[in-house]
Amino acid sequence: MRWFWIDRFVEFESGRRAAAEKAVTLAEEQLDDYVPGFPVMPASLIIEGFAQTGGLLVGECRQFEQRTVLAKVGRAQFFREVRPGDVMRFEVAIQDLRDDGAIVHGTARVGDQLVADVEIVFAHLDDRFEGVDLFFPADFLTILRLLGVYDVGRTADGKPLVIPARLLAAEAAANREGPSSEPDAAR
Repeated sequence: MRWFWIDRFVEFESGRRAAAEKAVTLAEEQLDDYVPGFPVMPASLIIEGFAQTGGLLVGECRQFEQRTVLAKVGRAQFFREVRPGDVMRFEVAIQDLRDDGAIVHGTARVGDQLVADVEIVFAHLDDRFEGVDLFFPADFLTILRLLGVYDVGRTADGKPLVIPARLLAAEAAANREGPSSEPDAAR
């Protein structure tokens, strides 16, 4: 994942809900290029913030074993612009979780002002993609740690989330071998 549209998780309850924050700054090029002279966060990138927040929540339900991708934006309503200096809070909740994917409802707010309300659908890629990682597993674990998933994450009964053994093994292997140029099923 090269672009991050969330800065950190502030809440994460496995299989149920999560909240993440994004501080919007003038340093972000996409704000200048979207409407020249009027820096504003594009709606498509707000959707991407929902996709990252909800996608990690859905993926964690199965220990990141399945490849979870955004399949469809079922509904999206926007209520206000997001400008530099705003801190956006994404809140997502799983509405329906199945073997082939999930439906997630989300809201974004700046303070107490509603920015957006969405329903998004995630799909789990089928067997044709088995053994193909979307990310280097060790790098993915680094991202999860940077975003604070394991700092704030809890199970439904309140216990801290446990890092999947597969990701820990990939991290240990990467630390022994050094940087890799491509992901493979063994890592």
